[in-house]
Amino acid sequence: MIVNAIPQLKPASELARGNGVRFPNESDEYRQARDALLAEEIELRRHIERVAEQRRALPPGGVVPRNYAFVGEHGHVHFADLFGDKQTLAVYSYMYGPKREQPCPMCASLMAAWDGEALDVEQRMALVMVARSPIERLLEVKSQRGWRNLRLYSDVDGDFTRDYVSAEDADVPAFNVFTRRDGSIRHFWSGEMGGSTADPGQDPRGAPDLMPLWNILDCTPEGRGTDWYPKLKYDR
Repeated sequence: MIVNAIPQLKPASELARGNGVRFPNESDEYRQARDALLAEEIELRRHIERVAEQRRALPPGGVVPRNYAFVGEHGHVHFADLFGDKQTLAVYSYMYGPKREQPCPMCASLMAAWDGEALDVEQRMALVMVARSPIERLLEVKSQRGWRNLRLYSDVDGDFTRDYVSAEDADVPAFNVFTRRDGSIRHFWSGEMGGSTADPGQDPRGAPDLMPLWNILDCTPEGRGTDWYPKLKYDR
């Protein structure tokens, strides 16, 4: 029997020391600290891949209990229709319930970024956005925000939301992934990190973070901050 050998990875610190990158006028102190940080970044990358591998190896999730009804831009559809010709479906449930005047700014920020990636993502899987407001409200915001590629659906009766987002039908976000294999539609994975899993003094967040905004800010000296959040409109 042939056993594939597990590659022996070089220590992260060794890779960092051999990096060779230097910038004008940087001090030895800066380079030493930066190389130490680079080693941690290498370890982080490795851990992200280990987590992703563990996620991909999950056993089959529960069978989806019903063929949920939705209303999309072109009329009524059922859950199975959302897959199209793909075998994997991701559903982002965003905060825009019928009692909200406007969608959640954080959700809108994430969706704006995903709108630019949607065509690429859908080469490999199906991606849809779902909210509890009527489809007319969802499409109005889509037009206002200039979204071109996101597929929006209204969970009018709330059955999907109560099963996979909030049993109390609360206006909260969720990200769920489903699979269609051998004629069976199953739940695969959902982001389960929230307030109960947050560390002290930290806003609830998932890992890795789905919002490009926070990943960009995390690379700056100011960071993401503790009292700033995206807005739907800004004065220029």
